Amino acid sequence: MLRTHTCGQLRAEHISQSVSLCGWVDSARDHGGAVFLDLRDRYGKTQVVASPEGGGLLVEAASRLRSEDVVRVVGRVELRPPGTVNSKLPTGEVEVRIEELEVLNKSRTPPFTPGQADMPNEDLRLKYRYLDLRRPQMQETLLLRSRMLEIIRAYFAEKQFVDVETPFLGRSTPEGARDYLVASRVFPGRFFALPQSPQLYKQILMVAGYDRYVQIARCFRDEDLRADRQPEFTQLDLEMSFVDADDVIGIIDGLIARLAKDILGIDLALPLPRMTYDDAMERFGHDAPDLRFGMELVNCTDLAGVCDFRVFRQAADTGGYVRGLNAQGAAPQFSRKRIDELTEYVKQDFGARGLAWFRVEPDGKLWSPIAKNFSESWLANLAERMEASPGDLLLFVADRWEITCKALAGLRKRLGSELKCYDPAQLHCSWVVEFPMFERDQEDQRWVAMHHPFTAPRPRDLRLLETEPERARAQAYDLVINGSEAGGGTIRIHDSRLQQRVFDLLGIPPEMAKERFGFLLEALQYGAPPHGGIALGIDRCVMLFAGRDSIRECIAFPKTQRAMDLMTEAPGEVDGRQLDELGLRVLPMI
Repeated sequence: MLRTHTCGQLRAEHISQSVSLCGWVDSARDHGGAVFLDLRDRYGKTQVVASPEGGGLLVEAASRLRSEDVVRVVGRVELRPPGTVNSKLPTGEVEVRIEELEVLNKSRTPPFTPGQADMPNEDLRLKYRYLDLRRPQMQETLLLRSRMLEIIRAYFAEKQFVDVETPFLGRSTPEGARDYLVASRVFPGRFFALPQSPQLYKQILMVAGYDRYVQIARCFRDEDLRADRQPEFTQLDLEMSFVDADDVIGIIDGLIARLAKDILGIDLALPLPRMTYDDAMERFGHDAPDLRFGMELVNCTDLAGVCDFRVFRQAADTGGYVRGLNAQGAAPQFSRKRIDELTEYVKQDFGARGLAWFRVEPDGKLWSPIAKNFSESWLANLAERMEASPGDLLLFVADRWEITCKALAGLRKRLGSELKCYDPAQLHCSWVVEFPMFERDQEDQRWVAMHHPFTAPRPRDLRLLETEPERARAQAYDLVINGSEAGGGTIRIHDSRLQQRVFDLLGIPPEMAKERFGFLLEALQYGAPPHGGIALGIDRCVMLFAGRDSIRECIAFPKTQRAMDLMTEAPGEVDGRQLDELGLRVLPMI
């Protein structure tokens, strides 16, 4: 063995032992002829010392070492001299007096070092990801990820789930985002698709009688990227037979409670709280509200309809809404300049026409440049509706329902962070349930599935499919952690006739349904049980439990927001012979 111990293992009980350590040079210091090195590996750091007693050649060799050189040292463990103990390190009581030093690999001068205070931009860190992954924060995050996966697998094994791998190479069945296509050499002109999710396969497994399926699944979506999206990602995927929504939610409640306890030492009260989609949109303007703080939205449209302020009155008279929020105690912190910044924020990011505001004065009255447009009694009614107190800042958006939701939800999220309305270390988990079955596509005004086309409606809403599909609610449920959608699932349609009724509403005629999903529709006719499931985003859950700002910090080798791997320079060009074998040509982009 090259080493007898790791760099995080030695303690006072190892005094006088001869040990061998391997690792990277984290730092080097020359103190009057003795060279002190901090040797680092995944497990920690140990101070090793090359002193004149070991010989001049040893000291000279140690003095030539630089950051990130890989070395092996053999020596004796000693207590550090009085006054030099490093209480910040678990190994801080001891050091190793070097007797042998072997350079295993010299490092070039790195573009950055894992321990430096100011890290470079993300692109440089992704290009040299192998250096970035040496950072303690990155290693802590990936170790936490590994521990979470270990807990997840153990939990579902206890619950008698069967771990089944589903194919990467399947048929293209459009589910919203673009598929990643793989050309077939054996069948020229035909293509496999990488899975956006194992949705159809796991439903087939329920038809096949496996009752409880689980998988840590890799998924691929060729979609426009955001800070919390990746073209390839990992999800916890599961499906259960003979269940309703409460059964699936209960299983995940138990999992989240286990993770919170084992990873963070937090005891979550079960069952996790739930609210309907309609309630979430009314109170928070978003279907994944952050419930670590209040600042709920308030509908003031009825008041707006009886005032003389043209902006409010026009919104109310034309079917729009006037809604607002109360940033309690925030008025002293927001100058006119900062309020103007908030106004531009809701206009530029969410398409709102503007932002009306009132400051609550010490006497409880509302002041604003627009206050002259309202009677005192009207302003008093508004103050009562908003539960206003001196020092509060009241903010309003007058627009269509969708715009008021987006603008005020965005504003609420920004103010919650800026005003420090919650403890960042707090963990709040909840469910949003009873989503609409359908929503209108804004381009061609056709119905599209809010979740996916295999989602079952609530039994009492079956009649609405023919008469008022916009009112039909789905057996759908999303897990929300700290204002982020951590996962989503549904009870599936297990009757082929009902499935075709839903396809008809979505503009998928029988011949198209057979072409796209024929194997599933046929399977549903061979004794399909009632079933449902859920998928949780592993990358996002790690981000939330680790307190990171981006899922790229929680994936070993992520892509950029342009879906590029800067380290390997993927995607790249391929040899022309490979294209010839596949019968493909590369055409210039128009």
